[in-house]
Amino acid sequence: MLLATVVALNPVGLEFLRSAFFAGEQLARNIAQPIVLTAMAILGLIGALEWLVRVLIINRRARGETTA
Repeated sequence: MLLATVVALNPVGLEFLRSAFFAGEQLARNIAQPIVLTAMAILGLIGALEWLVRVLIINRRARGETTA
């Protein structure tokens, strides 16, 4: 998640985000918007999956299960 955030917030990534939503040219918006929205959805799914794994690990440790 940290790597994705760094990639999105570098100057090239910010320019791509700007062109996806604030470009004066319709063609640039039509090309960039699906890419940006898909990337945002994938990042959201990765974040949800990471949260789920962390919750499962915390719950398993709280119960005191050991693996032998």
